[in-house]
Amino acid sequence: MDLTVGQGEFVSLVGPSGCGKSTILRMLANIVRPTSGHISINGVEVSSRSRWPESLVRSIGLVFQAPNLLPWLTVRENIALPLRIFRTRDPGLEARLDDLLGRFGLGNRAGAYPSELSGGMAQKAGVLRALAHDPDILLMDEPFGALDPMTREDLDLELLELWRSSGKTIVFITHDVEEAVLLSMRVVVMGTAPGRILEEIPIDLPRPRVLSQRTEERFLALCAHIFETIGNVELCQVK
Repeated sequence: MDLTVGQGEFVSLVGPSGCGKSTILRMLANIVRPTSGHISINGVEVSSRSRWPESLVRSIGLVFQAPNLLPWLTVRENIALPLRIFRTRDPGLEARLDDLLGRFGLGNRAGAYPSELSGGMAQKAGVLRALAHDPDILLMDEPFGALDPMTREDLDLELLELWRSSGKTIVFITHDVEEAVLLSMRVVVMGTAPGRILEEIPIDLPRPRVLSQRTEERFLALCAHIFETIGNVELCQVK
């Protein structure tokens, strides 16, 4: 495969299980090393490096499918964990954490422990942990897939606002085609056996994106095209 993501883009990867979406994200995060080929981030060749420069590590935030919060730490302590790992010393960090907690509706839960959170709250904390050190690139591996539809919609809109206001580069994995179309500038459709890119589809919907767009003709046409590309056109329905 050959894929380029530009600075400030929001690109979603969709496709059936086993096509390699999560593997791509893990290679971009230096969790899995490619057996061949080349990966560069911000002009730095990274696929041949066993150890990345700290500045490059700091430029990336990774959101997992599950929150993976440490149960003995509070919400605020979990979110601040990357700052401890990086030994960050910045007088503005406490204010930044307060802003993130407030923006995502966790301000009054900062002192709570993971066992006291709902699934949506825990996933929000997982997203905020990836944002705490203010990375330029956000890698998100189907972060909202296990949530109920209403909570998922709320987090999609919050993510869009965060992206709009921050200019971060986001690579987003999802099995939900409607979610990919709602969020993205471009949707990359992947196939299996072998894992490969079938098509890159620009999403030419107007912004700001709103949930009501999901019933519009152009939105449905984009969904239908993506489903057809992966062989599941019959699944595209008006909700």
